[in-house]
Amino acid sequence: MLTRRRFFSTLACGAAALQSYAHSDASSRASLPLALPTAQQTAWQSLEIGMFVHFAPNTWQNREYDDLSTPLSAINPHVNTDDWVECAAGLGAKYIIFVAKHAGGFCMWQTQTTKYGIRNTPWKSGHGDVMADVAASCREHGLKLGVYLSPKDANFGAGPAGRCKTAQKQAEYNRIYREQLTELLTRYGPIVEIWFDGSIVVPVGDILKRYASDAMVFQGPEASIRWVGNEDGFAPYPAWDAVSQADAKTGVATAIQGSPNGAVWLPVEADVSILRPYWFWSSTKQKNLLSVDELMDIYYRSVGRGVQMVLNLPPDSNGLMPKETCARAREFGEAVFRRFGRSVAETSGSGRSVVLELPSRGRIDHVILQEDCSQGQRVLAYRLEGNCNGHWVDLAKGSAIGHKRIQPVPPTVVQAVRFIAERSIGRPAIRRFALFNAGVNPPPRWNAPVRIWADDEVGPWRDYHYRINLTKKVVAAAQYRLSFVSQGGAPLTIERPVLLIGSVPVPQLVRRSASDPDALILTMTAVGEEVVIEGRIKGAEQGILLLRRL
Repeated sequence: MLTRRRFFSTLACGAAALQSYAHSDASSRASLPLALPTAQQTAWQSLEIGMFVHFAPNTWQNREYDDLSTPLSAINPHVNTDDWVECAAGLGAKYIIFVAKHAGGFCMWQTQTTKYGIRNTPWKSGHGDVMADVAASCREHGLKLGVYLSPKDANFGAGPAGRCKTAQKQAEYNRIYREQLTELLTRYGPIVEIWFDGSIVVPVGDILKRYASDAMVFQGPEASIRWVGNEDGFAPYPAWDAVSQADAKTGVATAIQGSPNGAVWLPVEADVSILRPYWFWSSTKQKNLLSVDELMDIYYRSVGRGVQMVLNLPPDSNGLMPKETCARAREFGEAVFRRFGRSVAETSGSGRSVVLELPSRGRIDHVILQEDCSQGQRVLAYRLEGNCNGHWVDLAKGSAIGHKRIQPVPPTVVQAVRFIAERSIGRPAIRRFALFNAGVNPPPRWNAPVRIWADDEVGPWRDYHYRINLTKKVVAAAQYRLSFVSQGGAPLTIERPVLLIGSVPVPQLVRRSASDPDALILTMTAVGEEVVIEGRIKGAEQGILLLRRL
């Protein structure tokens, strides 16, 4: 019998456990213009679910951001990190990301870089190290360890991304931050993921290469994964795994920049708190505890759309996980197992069509599809058909598959199910095609669209036409990249773009991007007049435009 523990273990094994079929030949793979993941990215995506732990002086203040008001003498918790890890195991998480330093600057490990840290509290007479305890608990329970080291540091005076007001302060903070990062990456064993929330201006590339070359990096110049673009836990669909070179270089690309034509593999992580929208525990926030139904909605719209799900469980001011929080996480993990712990039938295969025969006629209501992403994300559109009494009937349609697609279908008794790739780049490679009889309906909004945060969104296009006023966005004489993102990821062609400055066409100031066929480069030599871009799109009926200064 497949136990719940073995179910989540199988998920963690990912590609290694499921790639039991022949791959396409190397020459075919090499000839395709597809972004490919590294082995480390593949292994990370196979983890699927992680757990955040936010714990800082904020916890004592009933605040989301540390106002630096808590006396260090008041911080004397009874931390039990085994309790934290047991909650993660109940959730089905395969790794923990511990917030070693949040934006206030308080350090939860033994460091001499600042007096604002756990070593100057009464806890364990100043010898305590929460990071060390988390690392030990993760090793004991077989979980991987990640770390969040905020570049922002209110105690020091470093702003977002670790930016300081003077060159002298910047140099001092760079030294301190680099020492902190080195400590965290060298004292506690292998690190699976590093969070530079809000990006980072401190140069850390050499440290990452030396001490954590296999770790996934969230935001910044060395980013190897992408933020989803909201803190609700929802990913858009489709959430393509690749982005353009230009978007990858920004270090702050979100799910909205994903493209099947992207040149760089940069998978997505969706983070959310079980106390949404709050990340830290307080005496009044437990009423925000998400229900199992709400968590399942997040699961379908994150893992079910091919992206990583990271759920935050914050300890209380005693350093303990509230019992109701752990119970809810465990209830959710059990609900996922009941739905997807045992398949009715499954197979793998390649080509435009893959047929899965059932041992005998049976009821199904969900299908899980997974691509062999080592060969790239090839499927652009698919259809599922069921054989009912000798006749093939449509069950569902979709676009992206990638690492995983959870596809609900109408409850149907079938003899076989057929996967058909309606559009693909090269020969599709399906490493898992599995049928389930979950016996429950999917969340009501499982297929709902998601509004993704993007500070560079400037407007939509509809009915293949666009006319966007860029005046308020073009605030400096510089080059800008205007990206076209289609709804549903449909391929598009930019036709006859016209840039107008003061109502006068200036064709010499607009050109197509050499690295991204879905983008234009605008060269603005001056500001102060109205700036408008207009034209037509071929192949995609609607979408949005993103403008970013280069």
